[in-house]
Amino acid sequence: MPYVMAAGMSDQYEIQSSRIAVKKSPNARTRRYAAMLIQHHNKTTAATTRAAMRARLAPPAPMLDPRAAPSLAELNAASPADFDRVYFGQQVPAHQAALDLHSSYAANGDAAPLRATARTAVPVVRKHLTDAQRMMNGMPGHNMSRM
Repeated sequence: MPYVMAAGMSDQYEIQSSRIAVKKSPNARTRRYAAMLIQHHNKTTAATTRAAMRARLAPPAPMLDPRAAPSLAELNAASPADFDRVYFGQQVPAHQAALDLHSSYAANGDAAPLRATARTAVPVVRKHLTDAQRMMNGMPGHNMSRM
């Protein structure tokens, strides 16, 4: 069950932070990325819940990790000029942690339905991470290229 809870918390952070991005980012590419994350992480949450039930577990309702509240507050407080930098500065480590979580469970998890769901999540989360890194690296003042 720790995997189910951790995956749900990860998805909830992605969904909630991306809802803020859809509303606040001045950049259309960022808003599209955030909208995609909302859609994908809602699907991942649903798939994990279904897999937990197939594994005869009683999955808890997905909830936001209370430790994520300061990150959401930082996004809400960010100026339009700083928003994308703050957002992608959070997305990269959040997606790296999610990738580690799903990869580890896919390899070593104790419930076959959840291992299968984790294996399905890995390439999706890896793509989110790669896209977030690319967008962050393309920001003015960060590495070489511009958005």
